Amino acid sequence: MRAPRAPKPASGISETKAVIPLPLTNGGRLDLTFVGSGSAFSKKFFQNNLLVVKGSSHLLVDCGTRAPEALSGLGLSVAQIENYLITHSHSDHIGGLEEVMLARRYGLKRKSVMIATDKLAKILWSMSLRGGASFNEEKAGKYLEFDDFWDRIKPKALRGADRELCEASVGDIEVRLFRTKHIPDSSPDWASSFLSYGVILDRRILFTSDTRYDPEMIETLDAQYGFEAIFHDCQLFKGGVHASLDELADLPRDIKAKTKLMHYGDGIGGALPRIAELGFAGIAEQWMTYSFPTRERAPRAAASGAPEPIGP
Repeated sequence: MRAPRAPKPASGISETKAVIPLPLTNGGRLDLTFVGSGSAFSKKFFQNNLLVVKGSSHLLVDCGTRAPEALSGLGLSVAQIENYLITHSHSDHIGGLEEVMLARRYGLKRKSVMIATDKLAKILWSMSLRGGASFNEEKAGKYLEFDDFWDRIKPKALRGADRELCEASVGDIEVRLFRTKHIPDSSPDWASSFLSYGVILDRRILFTSDTRYDPEMIETLDAQYGFEAIFHDCQLFKGGVHASLDELADLPRDIKAKTKLMHYGDGIGGALPRIAELGFAGIAEQWMTYSFPTRERAPRAAASGAPEPIGP
């Protein structure tokens, strides 16, 4: 089920209903399709997972419990998805990974690719994925490990960067990861929070994934990158571990004008008039594709002093 359309599209975004079956290649533009756009507990809008396609490359950002079902509705199976990026370890972001691992290993007989820092890979395997995947095989007294299922791309740290900013690429798609302030609800800043990441796509688009209200994060990153669009976590009540609509209302007008809200609850339809009144670009909708025209990749070190990768 799709949410009611918000009346005001973000400037520069081409919005179309996703083609079914959804193609995993295109002519070179940056296509963002929301496999789902709802919160962890949404029953109408699947979960907030994003499929990125550019040229011959694709990347699924998060793979929640309902992602295999949602992808099926788009004419795809998780076995067809080659590349993954996981932002953190909540089930609406990783719950579909066991199916991915088993379908790829025992069906297609090949691994998937995951962009993951050392910290995240350790958390995912030891705290979540190992129980359902490791013990299916035993050889010489050893069970399966993370690397038996995944070819990992380790992001490179960026010199002079805040929030443990790091960079990686899958084919034509470049991502930068930065730490967010998500859990627990008592943590005063990102550094004291449990590991979670937001994503910068091709230095053009900000996808916050899950975060509490953190205006310094949004304003600092936007000043540095000049985003064409922002997709921001939003819940309809205050408190807990997600930014609320009331809090996000205080963002600067120019930022709100290019921000679409995501990860919302099933009651989002009733909030659409207020979202428009507050000056937001609207909401991200499941099974909608947001397209950005082909553009040459920015130079590694921008004149504004953007952080540079450490090492070759």
